[in-house]
Amino acid sequence: MAGKEKGPIWAAGTMSGTSMDGVDVAVIETDGVELCGIGPAWSVEYKDTDRAVLQRALGAWPGEAPVAAAADLVLRAHVAAMVELPEVAVVGFHGQTLAHDPTGRRTHQAGDGAALAEALGRQVVWDFRSADMGLGGQGAPLAPFYHWACARWIGAAGPVAFLNLGGVGNITWVDPAAPCPEAPGACLAFDTGPANAPIDDIMLARDLGRFDDGGALAGRGQVDGAVLQRILERPYFDARPPKSLDRDAFADLGAATQDLSDADAVATATACAAGAVARGLPHLPGRPTHILVTGGGRRNATLMAMLAEATGVPARPVEEVGLDGDALEAQAFAYLAVRVLRGLPTSAPGTTGVAAPVGGGQVSRPKGAVLV
Repeated sequence: MAGKEKGPIWAAGTMSGTSMDGVDVAVIETDGVELCGIGPAWSVEYKDTDRAVLQRALGAWPGEAPVAAAADLVLRAHVAAMVELPEVAVVGFHGQTLAHDPTGRRTHQAGDGAALAEALGRQVVWDFRSADMGLGGQGAPLAPFYHWACARWIGAAGPVAFLNLGGVGNITWVDPAAPCPEAPGACLAFDTGPANAPIDDIMLARDLGRFDDGGALAGRGQVDGAVLQRILERPYFDARPPKSLDRDAFADLGAATQDLSDADAVATATACAAGAVARGLPHLPGRPTHILVTGGGRRNATLMAMLAEATGVPARPVEEVGLDGDALEAQAFAYLAVRVLRGLPTSAPGTTGVAAPVGGGQVSRPKGAVLV
C-alpha cells in the first residue's frame, strides 16, 4: 500500500475477558506499528443473568447446546456497548472465549463478527486466534504486540514487563528498541497461571459476592502453604514459553481450598496468582526492574502486595505511566485490527510459539464498505 493508506487511522477494539465483567470498548489511532493517539474508552457491565448465560457455556465448543444463547448474548451486548461509537475505520472484535485448547489446536470465541459488522455498519476484524493455532501457535496471548507499541508510546528507555491480571495471568517482556513487534527478540509472552478466575469462582461458590473487592477478604486470611506449594509445583510452570491456558485450568483450586475458611481460601487462591507470576520470571530474557500491571487484578491491593513479595520486583499499575489498565486489552484489538488491514503479522514465535510471524483475523464488511 502507498500514501495515505499507510498512515494512521482511528480504530475501536472490544474485549470481553475471562472474568466476564462486561464489554470494554476503546478507541486508538494507529498505523498498525506505532500508537499515534488514544481516544475514549468505556465499559458496559454484564447483568447477573448475562453472566449466568456465559457461565453455562464455559468449556463448550461450537454446536454444543449452550453456545447459541451465549453467542447471541455476546452479539447483542457488543452492539449495545457501541451505540455511541465515534467515527472509526474499523472495529476489532475479540468475542467471548468459552474454551481454549492449545494442545488440540482449537479455540472458541463466541460472537459473529459478520453479524456485528452489519449491525454496526462498520467493517469488523474478528477471529484473531484461529490462523495462529492452525500453524502450530498457542493462539494466545495476543496483546503483546500492542504492549510493544505502548512501551514506545511511554518512552521506555529499556525492556519493560507488562502483566495482565484478568481471569488468567499473562506477562509480556518487550524491547521497545526492536524495529517492529514481530522482530526476533522484540517480544516474549506467555500465560503465567491462575489470576482472578479461581478467586472469583471461590467467592461465587461460597456466596460471598462476585469478586474480592480490593482484596479485602484475602487480606484477612492466612495462606495455606501446602496448597500453594502443590499448585506451584505443577509441570506447567517449568514448561518453557510460549504457553497458554484455558480459564478453568486451575478450577480445582476451589476443591483444594474447600476445607479452609472463606478468608483463608481466598487468600490462598490470591497467593497462587502471585506465586505463578514469580514462577514465570525466570523464563524472561532478563529480570525486569519493575512490572506494569493491567487488568482487574491491579485493583486488588492484597494481590499487588503478594505479587511484589513473591517476585521481589515492584509492581505498578499502568496508570502510573499514563496508560489505562481497564482499556488496554480492548485497545490491543483495535491495534491488531489495523495490523490485519495492513497485512501485518499479529503474532510471532516469541508470543504464541507459532513457527513464523503470522497474520490472523477475518475481515467482515457491511455492504458498501471499503477496506482502509
